[in-house]
Amino acid sequence: MRRRPQPVRESARHRVYQVLDGGGFGDAVSRRLHRLLIFLIVINVSSVVLETVPSLATTYATAFLAIEAASVAVFGLEYGLRLWVAPEHGPLADLSPWGARLKLALTPSMVIDLLAILPFLLAFIVAADFRMLLVLRLFRFFKIARYSSGMRSLLNAVHAERNALMACALIQLGLILLSASFMHLVEHAAQPEKFGSIPSAMYWAVITLATVGYGDVVPVTALGKVVASITALLGLGMVALPVGILANAFAEEIHRRDFVVTWAMVARVPLFQGLNAASIAEIMQFLRSQTVQPGQVIVRRGEVAHSMYFIAAGEVEIDLPRHTVNLGIGEFFGEIALLGDVKRTATARAIARSNLLVLDKADLQALMERNPDLAERIMKEAHGQLPEHAVRKGGDLVREEINHIGKS
Repeated sequence: MRRRPQPVRESARHRVYQVLDGGGFGDAVSRRLHRLLIFLIVINVSSVVLETVPSLATTYATAFLAIEAASVAVFGLEYGLRLWVAPEHGPLADLSPWGARLKLALTPSMVIDLLAILPFLLAFIVAADFRMLLVLRLFRFFKIARYSSGMRSLLNAVHAERNALMACALIQLGLILLSASFMHLVEHAAQPEKFGSIPSAMYWAVITLATVGYGDVVPVTALGKVVASITALLGLGMVALPVGILANAFAEEIHRRDFVVTWAMVARVPLFQGLNAASIAEIMQFLRSQTVQPGQVIVRRGEVAHSMYFIAAGEVEIDLPRHTVNLGIGEFFGEIALLGDVKRTATARAIARSNLLVLDKADLQALMERNPDLAERIMKEAHGQLPEHAVRKGGDLVREEINHIGKS
């Protein structure tokens, strides 16, 4: 059945979404816009810092004001456009347009975007403290996280290890309370003004456990020095523990994904089209990156399949028995490998240097074992909604393979 043409307004909205989201792989407009926004953020934050120097503030007042006005205009336009295109965002597609916009507005990245333009508006509405507005303007620096894959990877690492980091924080709090209590017990008579209460001693405990040691509050008794020594040694371990957790998680995140993959890229795979946003987000966590050089074979016909591939950059040639198919940015192949022990029906090789995102069968099967509902929906998609023809651009699905899976 022929699809009805979309209204111009909807087409324009989707195009704006692609440009802002960066989901249009190889999209020069999107790439240039993101670079422009990063440049504007750096210029804006630099001007906010330099504006605190009295001599510079007087000499370049007009330039600083022009930078602020231009930045607020661009950031405000970006914020408004992101709200407008919210219904195009896959995870929000089931909501009403205004429901999608409200939910998007409450996300951390959109809150930061709002804080980027709020100081300028507050200056006209209320007589706010200049120093408070200055702090809010510096929040614009965190907008870089939206356009930096490195910062996104770090945030993902923090989120992935949130439980371990929370455990570290609780242990740290317990050590602070314990150290402060012991120090209050042994030092309160000698230094009542500094260790006369546990809350007063907690300042010393925090500084000592953080291995800073300002020296403004120190024990004077022999027993107090013993407590201080033990506390300092414990502090070394407590500083190293969360650093090690984050470093390991960040390294794994970088290894898995050296470049950006969007929700829409995974959602367009036929096997995953019937899944909800939460399930697709789980699948995305298992993606790892692979870079291949021109002419390098990615998979060979006849070998046992164990992974599927997304093309994030570059071009791949699929060598079928009777013809070849070229796949480009945003397309995928090998998805049938995720469902059973089958052999490749084609050879895939890189035409140009390509960045691939790989989803291994073992990872998806482990996820499906933990989530029976996800497993049921994926198998339902495989058996009920895959195309009948033997090979199709965008994947190497074969009807015989589906039948083989159903019998195994």
